[in-house]
Amino acid sequence: MGGRVTRVFRNFNVENRARREITKEKPTPAPRHPTARLDAMADSPEIKEEVLRKDDRFLTLLKDVYVESRDPPVQVRDGGGERLPCKQEEKRLTKLGHLEALDVKKVPKGKISLVEALTLLNNHKLQPQIWTAEKIAAEYSLELKEVNSLLEFFIPFTVQEFPKETKKAIKSHKPKQLT
Repeated sequence: MGGRVTRVFRNFNVENRARREITKEKPTPAPRHPTARLDAMADSPEIKEEVLRKDDRFLTLLKDVYVESRDPPVQVRDGGGERLPCKQEEKRLTKLGHLEALDVKKVPKGKISLVEALTLLNNHKLQPQIWTAEKIAAEYSLELKEVNSLLEFFIPFTVQEFPKETKKAIKSHKPKQLT
């Protein structure tokens, strides 16, 4: 309702108001300061003469200037800019089981692959007396504190199968009544 009322007032006598604004005389701009006009100075013959005149004193000083430039020595890099490793990492062959195709073949000492991590966690879970932290550290070339942290914080998933319910058990189950 309010939109209709405002639209009526907004559109009232719009053509006459527009014509009145168009026919108004344009305001004259303020006069510019004489120093702000650079084009007037460029037209002056004295300034043009000063710009085009050659100064002999400056030319003799310019002739005495001698610039000598040298490029820095070029450094040649081997291998297209790739950096060579500082020290060689010792690598060991991985101990793979039936997942051999999924894993890498060589791993740096002090690290294990994903398949090895899952294998050692599973072995420790199934036989903790045999696969102790000391034995795992020796077998996989790891530090003992890292193995202890690994065994403490990472636990492999366990798959639990629940017994199938019989039809009697399903039928005897009554759904709850909503009240």
